[in-house]
Amino acid sequence: MKVTFCTYDGYNCINGINAWLLRLLPELRFRGIDIQIIFITWADPDMCTTLPILKQMGFNCLEIPLPHYTERQVIWILKELAKNPPDIFVANYMVPALYASRWLRESGISTIGVLHNDDNEYRAILDEFVFGENPFKLSSVVAVSEVLKKLVAQRKPNKTLLTKIPCGAPVPKGVVEKSGVGLKLVYVGRLSEEQKCISETTKALCRAVKEVPNTEAFIYGSGPAQSSVELIIKEEGSDLPIHLMGRVDSQKIQEHLLKCHVIVLLSDYEGLPVALMEAMACGLVPVCLRIESGIPELVIHNETGLLVDDRGDSFIAAIQKLHREPELWYKLSRGARAKIESEYSHQTCVDLWENHLKNLHAKNILNKKITIPYKLTLPQVNINLSYSDNREPKIHQKIYRKIKTIIGKITKF
Repeated sequence: MKVTFCTYDGYNCINGINAWLLRLLPELRFRGIDIQIIFITWADPDMCTTLPILKQMGFNCLEIPLPHYTERQVIWILKELAKNPPDIFVANYMVPALYASRWLRESGISTIGVLHNDDNEYRAILDEFVFGENPFKLSSVVAVSEVLKKLVAQRKPNKTLLTKIPCGAPVPKGVVEKSGVGLKLVYVGRLSEEQKCISETTKALCRAVKEVPNTEAFIYGSGPAQSSVELIIKEEGSDLPIHLMGRVDSQKIQEHLLKCHVIVLLSDYEGLPVALMEAMACGLVPVCLRIESGIPELVIHNETGLLVDDRGDSFIAAIQKLHREPELWYKLSRGARAKIESEYSHQTCVDLWENHLKNLHAKNILNKKITIPYKLTLPQVNINLSYSDNREPKIHQKIYRKIKTIIGKITKF
């Protein structure tokens, strides 16, 4: 069975999706599935984060060439796959790949989209590729959490197979142990304001290490808000034990997590956070904001972690409680690890992916030649997908931009 996966990559591109692929793809290959990966990159391939690692592992990795116009990307994908058609195409959450899925599905290739979150972009993916025009409907959609699965199920998809497969996390042999009165807090993820609220999270960590005795904090990751984090630590965390540790490869992050006690995630929304599962698998106690999506599926209050109502007093009270009650920390630590072991381990999720791929493959019709449309016609751009659906400008738009550029150069002299 041949399967093509798609994803994005770039310089210093840290995200749970690619961390998931770095674990999933070698395991599927070991089980006899022929894997190739298509990347949309916005950096030199050698400077990307995930692509070079997969190449070193021996995977066939293809990079869509510039310029990154949706129409050209769709045609490129179809032409490339026509040379050696896969049995299954995992478009993941890449918009050009999701559009290309139409012609692949018409050729008898099963197509899969993956819902990693419940923000407006993923809801738009549902609107366009599950509940939109019939030609562009996917064969299957995989939701990484029960909340996301219910979000789709309540709209009653009638032509797209729906299933839940978490990304999963490896369960290390070691487990966090706590000796003494010290408490080490850790954040792992993108340093961004959108979704992650990293500035408010950094302020919360600064306050925690200041108000809770013998508490230390570590921030792992990189992203567009890194300068803001550095400034907050300088202004509010000066002389306090709070450290910006930078990016760590996903394969090594659990080595660092095993030295901490509490994983902090105070996002506005999440799917099913890989970093949170990685930490819980190590026995860290999660302290997370009480939000509807993702988190409550993993963090059951007072059983596998603590849920808080804000990034202020409620968060500080939770950290104080863990500091004062080591027996509670121990109970939650073991509960968190057991939760991942029983329901969200990497091996369990690989099994689910293998079974899903095989089931879809068994339903494939006799493969036909992939059709490359002479004139590509796509639906109107969904405003919530406009960031990743970059349509090629019309001729008059190109002329206007060219004239504007020339005028701009002239006015400089």
